[in-house]
Amino acid sequence: MEVNVYTTEGKVSRKVNLPEDIFGVKWNADLVSQVLYSQGSNRRAGIAHAKDRSEVSGGGKKPWQQKGTGRARHGSSRSPIWRHGGVTHGPRNDKDYKKTIPRGMKNAALFSLLSAKLAKGRIIFVDSLSETKGKTKEALVVMKGLSNVEGFKTLTYKKSNNVYMTIPKGELETKRSFRNLPFVTLHNMDDLNPLDLANTRYLVIVNPEETFAYLNNKIK
Repeated sequence: MEVNVYTTEGKVSRKVNLPEDIFGVKWNADLVSQVLYSQGSNRRAGIAHAKDRSEVSGGGKKPWQQKGTGRARHGSSRSPIWRHGGVTHGPRNDKDYKKTIPRGMKNAALFSLLSAKLAKGRIIFVDSLSETKGKTKEALVVMKGLSNVEGFKTLTYKKSNNVYMTIPKGELETKRSFRNLPFVTLHNMDDLNPLDLANTRYLVIVNPEETFAYLNNKIK
């Protein structure tokens, strides 16, 4: 399968052959759903916390004697049925939400998502971004140039999670150029993962040959 590789001006630079094992995979909804759920759980911060009866203040003394008052028996005002008492079965910040994802499942889900995005026309391949020198205005010019490609007119829409861009390692100036664009999420190619890919509309792959070589190493 051949696709066009574009310059930052949106013009065709050359063609590249796509690996069928990566971009021609059949859609597997159950696998993708399982991997996305696991990755979302692993990113869960778990900061919500409710105090139980051992953590709330007060209540060290028995409110009243056990018998003879005509009132119900109580041993502590920290009880969950009391106002300002502890919370029963509330959220805890010590709960572990992490889930194990086998490497083969994660890679298979990634290839399935890549194939689905390519079929929908949501992936654009770019030759290089060497023109950017750490300036946000230069990054914006690049995105406007790529939006001239047919089918990618909304590439510069200023909405979060609109574009997920991957670049080779070591391009620090490029990262500085794009980090202030709210609609672009930029990572190294080895950080390409199913969750970020599923949450964004477009995928921009810079230097596709190097990315293909990295992804080929993930194939068993």
